Amino acid sequence: MSFELICEIEPPTTPDLKHVRHQIGTMSKIAHSFLIPDNHIGRATVSSVAVAHEVEAMGGRGIACLNSRDRNLLGFRRDLLTAAAYGVDQFLFVFGDKPSSGNRTSDLTVRSMIEEARAFTPGVRLGAAAGLRPLPSWKRAADFLFSQVSFSVEAQLRWRDEHPVDVPVYAGVMVLASANHARTLSAAIPDIALPDDLVARVAADRMAGVEAACEQVLALRDSGAFAGVHLIPVSRYRDIEPRLAAALR
Repeated sequence: MSFELICEIEPPTTPDLKHVRHQIGTMSKIAHSFLIPDNHIGRATVSSVAVAHEVEAMGGRGIACLNSRDRNLLGFRRDLLTAAAYGVDQFLFVFGDKPSSGNRTSDLTVRSMIEEARAFTPGVRLGAAAGLRPLPSWKRAADFLFSQVSFSVEAQLRWRDEHPVDVPVYAGVMVLASANHARTLSAAIPDIALPDDLVARVAADRMAGVEAACEQVLALRDSGAFAGVHLIPVSRYRDIEPRLAAALR
């Protein structure tokens, strides 16, 4: 079974796609497909559907993330129609982070988005996010799952063993970019476990987080437990690409 690398793109907060194109061009040497977040961390960004279309135009495969936080049913159907017009047929549905401004809509849930998309645009490939905890039965209706980012291979393998599922599962791997990044993550995701030794190494050496992420990707590949990884390189995509390209040969 092939091991897929799905690379997350940092979407633009201005109407300029140059940085997006650079990320795609750099990571396309190793990425099987690209995930584009949707107003992630509660701030406005260019539409994930539009960026997924850009990925496809550059010869890649795009997965557009859509959150339930920002949409009512009509807006969701608009996004599905727009995606169909652009040839985007893969989605990851998520709840959505707390918005930095405005309010959360309560019209949709991830479960209802999956059900609606199946009925409204048959043939699309739909994914959901999974925490490292018991999996709700309705998430088994997804075509693939992205498991929560973890810095522990052991925790990821234990969860995979304890909660078997018959669809592809992609393990979340994030590059820890700096000690400040570690503090931001701890504040935003209280249940994320950041190893103290990794934080100390990253504080002393800016490349330590890149090396740790590469080691984690290889360990997950060698385990055979996952269909691939969902890699979040944050700002370090230029650093991680040549290292992973060499290691994954």
